[in-house]
Formats: sequence, C-alpha cells, structure tokens
Amino acid sequence: MRGGYVEISPIDEESRLDHRAARRVLRRLWRMLRPYRRRVIVAVAVLVTHTACLLAGPALVRRGVDGGVLARDAAVLNRVAVAYLAVAVIGLVLGRLAIWLVSRTGERFLRALRERVFRHLLGLSMDFFEREKTGRLVSRMTSDIDALQELVAVGLVMFVQNALLFVGALVVITAMSWELTLATLVIVPPVVAASRWFRRESNRAYLLVRERIGQNLATLQEGLEGVRVVQAFGRERAWIRRFHDTNEAQYEANLETVRISARYFPFVEFTGVAGIAVVIGVGGWLVDRRIATIGTVLAFVLYLNNLFEPIQQLSQLYNTVQSAGAALHKLFWLLDTSPTVAERPGAVDLPPTGTLEVDRVSFAYGGGPPDTDGVVHPLGPEVLRDVSLRIEPGERVALVGPTGAGKSTLAKLLVRFYDPIAGTVRYGGVDLRDATLASLRARIAVVPQEGFLFAGTIRDNVRLGRPDATDAEVDAAIEALGIADVFAALPEGFDTEVRERGARLSAGERQLVSLCRAALADPAVLVLDEATSSLDPGTELRVERALERLTAGRTVIVVAHRLSTAARCDRVAVVEGGGIVECGTHPELVARGGRYARLWAAWTADHPERAAGSAGLTSA
Repeated sequence: MRGGYVEISPIDEESRLDHRAARRVLRRLWRMLRPYRRRVIVAVAVLVTHTACLLAGPALVRRGVDGGVLARDAAVLNRVAVAYLAVAVIGLVLGRLAIWLVSRTGERFLRALRERVFRHLLGLSMDFFEREKTGRLVSRMTSDIDALQELVAVGLVMFVQNALLFVGALVVITAMSWELTLATLVIVPPVVAASRWFRRESNRAYLLVRERIGQNLATLQEGLEGVRVVQAFGRERAWIRRFHDTNEAQYEANLETVRISARYFPFVEFTGVAGIAVVIGVGGWLVDRRIATIGTVLAFVLYLNNLFEPIQQLSQLYNTVQSAGAALHKLFWLLDTSPTVAERPGAVDLPPTGTLEVDRVSFAYGGGPPDTDGVVHPLGPEVLRDVSLRIEPGERVALVGPTGAGKSTLAKLLVRFYDPIAGTVRYGGVDLRDATLASLRARIAVVPQEGFLFAGTIRDNVRLGRPDATDAEVDAAIEALGIADVFAALPEGFDTEVRERGARLSAGERQLVSLCRAALADPAVLVLDEATSSLDPGTELRVERALERLTAGRTVIVVAHRLSTAARCDRVAVVEGGGIVECGTHPELVARGGRYARLWAAWTADHPERAAGSAGLTSA
C-alpha cells in the first residue's frame, strides 16, 4: 500500500455543513469560478487522463503475462513493456501538470478572494465592527483562507484523483472478472467501517488538541505579557508549574491522536494483505477451472491499491474538505453583509460650507443583519431621543455630560458613522443620507481621542488625510501647525518609521501626527473627541496650540471630557439622558445655575488652577 500518515485538519462543530448548505456553497463557488472555468476544465481533463494512466498499468501487466509470458510471445512482451514505460512517463508528467494547474488556479482564486473580502470589510459600517469581534473577523482572513489553502495545495488533487481511481478501478475489475470482483468487495466493508471510525475519532481527538493548544498558548501569552508582575512578586515557579500543566495536557491530547492512527493504519495495511490473500486464493481456484487467467489475478492484486488506498485517503481528506466548505460558507456570509450606512443612488456632493443641523434625531444601537452565528440583534433602548441642534459655519460647540449620556453617539451621527432611526442630520441643507460619501468625508473629519498610526513613516501617516498629496504639501501641513521641530528632531525626520500602531512615538507625538493628517485633509468641519484628555500637561500644551491653529476658521464640535475645553468654545450643549438639556455660552450656563453650573462647580473644586485659566481665556 502506498498510503501513509497524513495530518488531518481539525474542525469544530460550527465548521460542519448540512447537505443543503453544502450544495448552496458549491453552486456559489462555481459561479465565482467563472473567470477560471477554462483552467478548471483543463485541470480536470488532465486529472482524468492521469488517472487513466494509473489504471492502465495493471491492465498492461495482465496483457504482458497472458499474451507474452505464458504465450511465450516476445514481441507482445516487448510491446507491453514499451507501452508500460510510456504510460508511466506520461502519468508522471500529467501528475505534475495537474498539481501545477490546480494549485495555480486555486492560488489565483484565493488571491482575488482575499482582496475582495478585505475591500468589503473596509466598506462596512461602524455598527458591524461593534457587533462583531475583531478576532473573529481576522480569522476569516487567516484560518478560513488557510483552510481553503490546504485544500487547494494538496487536498483537491488528492480528492479528485482518489475518487476517480476508486470508481475507475471498480469498473475495470468488474469488466475483467465479476467473480474476482465479488471476492474482493468482501474486504471493502471492514475498510469502510474502519475509515468511518477513524474519521469520527480523529476529529474528536483533534478538537481536543485544538483546545489544549489554545490553553497552552494563552498561558504562554499571559506569562510573557505579565512578566513584570510575575517577577515583581516572585511568582516564576508558580507560573512555570501552570505552564507545565497546560503543556502536559497538550502532550496527552497529541498522544491520543497517535493512538488512533496506530489502530487505524495497521488495520488498513492488514486488510490490504488479507485482500491480496483472498484474490490469490480465489483467483487460483478460478484459474484452475479456466474461469480466469493468471494475468487477470495478477492485475487484481495490483488493482487492490486503487481500491483500498482511495478509501483511506478520502477518509483523511474528509476534514480538510469539510473545513474548506465551512470556511467558504463563513466568507460568503461576510460578503453578503451589506453596510447599513451606504451611498444612495443619485447622491449629491455636499456644499463646501454650510450649517450643520440636527433635526429631532433619535437613535438606538443594535439591528442590522444577523452576525456570524446567525443571531439577529434587535434595536436596544434609545440612546438619543428627539435631539435638535444647529451649528453655524465657523462656530465651536462643545458636547458635555456624564458617561453614557449620548454625546459621543451624537458626534458619530454628525459624521454619519451611523444613521438616525428618526429625524435628520443636514449639512448645508442636504440630508447626510443623500450625500456622496466622498464629499461627506472631505467636508467633515474626525480627530479621535488617541491618534491611530499605521506602520510606515510619519509622512505616510499624514498623507492618509489626502493620499494624492505631494511631499511638499505634507510638509506644509505639518509646518502650518507649528510642530515641524518635533518631528525634525527624530533620527530620520518626517521619514521616521513609526512602526506598528506608532509604537516608536510617544502618545503626544502620535496625536500630533493625527492633527497633521486632519490639517492635510482640510475639512470644513472638525469633530474632536477631546484630543488632549490622555496626555501629560507638557505635551497637552503643545497639542492644544496645534489644535488652535487647526481649528481656526473651521466649524468645530468637541466631545469635551474636560470642562476647561468646553469653556473655550462658543457654545456648550449639555447632553444628558439621551437629550440636550441645556445649550448656551459658558458664562450664560454658569450664571443660569442649572446642570452645567453644577458640573462646572464640581470641576473647579477639583481643578481650581485650570478652571481659572479657562475662565481667563473665555473672558479674553
């Protein structure tokens, strides 16, 4: 037998598809393969021809024995030998060609699929990413694509070839001798039963291996990430014991997979030997009665590999095929998810400037399509109810209030990260839902509380605000905020690599890059999520000066966590309980003695020096 041990891809319960779902996946896959169908047909034709070459070998041996050796005809024997060599060479070439064609076509398909999924993900709305776990989305592009990769690289050729071999060998031996075929098929049921047992038990064992690997990696990750705490409290030995326990559990789980393989593979080998014994015994009896020839018996012995090995290989490939089908099912679900915030047909560009109006807006989180588990999330309680606000061009408005009041949600509606469930948000008289997304992002920009940087240089991260900007324009945006010296002091200046998530820069430097990005975009409206709240006082002053330059002449909405920031704005809107309870200038609201006045009194009690400075700036 040519078969050997092949590691099986573990799958979990959610990776199992019923027959109806599997048919839907296959139909859709065939539609997606439309650009590759010619290559697929050629690859299948090559595989069929290669299988025919493999099946021709034993038949040629039969001819050589009966018509050459036993008949003592050298010419026939020579012709059979040459034909056998030719078939072997052709089979070798076609086998390699089939692997190349299938793998190349599959890799092209996977490359296009990765790009399509990533492009689709970037176009989905914020509610989707709040509903779905990032780790699960990453697994769509990693483990699910890897499952398809494994099928494309190895499994697909083996699956098709072994299926063809089994069916072809069964047809050929039946045509040669139905009596020997019946004798041979007596051995097949035990192999099929053993293969079903192996598939079930190996799947259970590998599920356990996956769980144990996860536990072991979690222990390792926790120990490395918390190494300072472990060393500070002298808990090294305890953590080593904990890792030893999880490592031992993984070892035992792996041994169980070895035990299962040690039972299955020797049994299949024994069954193959038993099959040969049956064929020789029954075949000798048939030859003695002139029902079959010696060449036929010898061919049957050779064909046994083409009967038993495909069963063994297909059993091993079951999990790979099942995992690939489940991966496609999940990826198709992702591609079918539509953004809830989409551009309407006939959308118009927003005007360059205009009034920002919130007209009787209500909003609740939830809703949208079912998640990857098929769970439909209904709308939750209303976070905002009947909110109205008018912000004139060039005006600075602060949104203040307790945590969970709805101020950040209102800011997200202003930039159309979400659409209201009732009411309208307009800019320059145009409903944001009727505006093109390109013009919306060009007119209204967001500066988050913590600047997120991507791997690349400082220039690369600033240029994200306007990808077509030249180096000179990027430099000008940085200099316009008066912070060029901060980056010039770095080893490579503006070309300094910031590394992943900006790890090479401080929090203040990352925030300055974020402000430069907004300056390069040059929006008419800026929404700031208190860009200085997480910075130290020295860095905060530098960022605030850059903010003053950035916000000059623009409409600004600030989600203010510090009331000192609110005091410097033209107006303050107090958001509480899902509505705006007060709105006015800082002096007016303090004099009114309402909710804002109480917040301000509490703030000044904790920050008397900053409050005095803020009051001075306001009066000035």
